[in-house]
Amino acid sequence: MLKLEQKEIIGITALLIHAAKIDEIYSEKEKNIILNFIKNNNVVGLSPEKIINDAEKLEEDSNQLLNYTKIIKDSPKKTKIEIVEQLWKVLISDNNVDLYESNLMRRICGLIYFSDKECGEIKMRLMKSK
Repeated sequence: MLKLEQKEIIGITALLIHAAKIDEIYSEKEKNIILNFIKNNNVVGLSPEKIINDAEKLEEDSNQLLNYTKIIKDSPKKTKIEIVEQLWKVLISDNNVDLYESNLMRRICGLIYFSDKECGEIKMRLMKSK
């Protein structure tokens, strides 16, 4: 469990929503993964619906990944691992990872200074546990 402030949980939720929408299908399964992330990490007391609404607005208004990743970049490694895991859970929820989704993860990991090797290991572990 991460202890996230309001700006952090909204920003990370926006990144998860962006990942969910990258294949142009924002499924209920993806929404539930995001909702579980919010429920498990929401220490600010905002309703999950409020966080999702604010995050969806942020995601719609922003074209740059930097807006999302700068929140994560200076976080401890444990936090980065949990966020990368959540991103992969969203991306593999439909049992298909396309080139856009893989590219998104490579870019995010580069922007948050997270190794490709560790990112790939997380993906493989999560896919095996499905």
